[in-house]
Order: sequence, then structure tokens, then C-alpha cells
Amino acid sequence: MTDGEISDGALGPVDIRRILTLLPHRYPMLLVDRVESMVKDTSIHAVKAVTMNEPFFQGHFPGRPIMPGVLIVEALAQAAGILAIESMGLAGTGKLVYFMAIDGAKFRKPVEPGCLLDLHATIIQAKRSVCRFEGKAMLNGALAAECQFTAMIADPPSD
Repeated sequence: MTDGEISDGALGPVDIRRILTLLPHRYPMLLVDRVESMVKDTSIHAVKAVTMNEPFFQGHFPGRPIMPGVLIVEALAQAAGILAIESMGLAGTGKLVYFMAIDGAKFRKPVEPGCLLDLHATIIQAKRSVCRFEGKAMLNGALAAECQFTAMIADPPSD
């Protein structure tokens, strides 16, 4: 299978060029570097390479850099957004994925520079333009963070 080829509902791996066509986020807010695998309408495994060059490490925390929990949740949401856009066949439409709720967020392990953060998101429920997801961020197979979240797919605001 080549990068981004679809086979029996499965997609992957997906490189950054394809991710940029699926998400409106750009540096420094793009927090997904690669999709390892995806099963449309079901789940995604994406990766964020956490480097010391991330702008938030300058102040969080000097001398002990740790990725903020809200950005871990955002990375999970971006991975889920890729899953939703691909599952609904909305690539290239300009649709946006908006947070509606975040539930049960738990942070188990600090995420530091040099880590590969594995982002796993699963669709729990999907109704029209609203999806509920379960997300888990993993470091070397150990749970770093988890949460459930709800998102809405909608048109961008008009100018």
C-alpha cells in the first residue's frame, strides 16, 4: 500500500502533505505529524514528534520542559478530526471540526521533548455532523493521557 492509499476502509500511513489537506491547522498549532493507520468510521493511530523546538517549552517549564495537558488533548482532537473528515468524505471541502465538550481528561505521565507521542482516537458515536470520541495518548506503550470528547463538523465562520 502506498502513502494514503485506501483499502477496505483502511488508510495509512499518511504523511504531513495529506494531513495539511485534511486539517486547517498550521505551525505552531498543527500537532499531528503522521498518521500510522486509520480505519474509516472507527479509529486512528497518529503520531506527534515532540521536540525541544516547540514554542510552548520556552515557558512550560524552564529547566523542566513538559508538554501542556491542553495541547495533548488538542493533539488527540486533531487526530480525531482527521478521522472524522476522512470518514465523512469531506477532504478538501473546507469543513472545520470544533470541540463541543471534553470529559474525563486524565494525565498520567509527563510528555517531554524527544518523545514520540502515539495518538489513538476511536469513534464512540457519530450522528450527522456530531461525533463523540475516546482518545488515548501513549508514550512507549504507557498511557500518558486519556479523555473523551465531542466535536462538531461545520462550515467555517463567514467573513
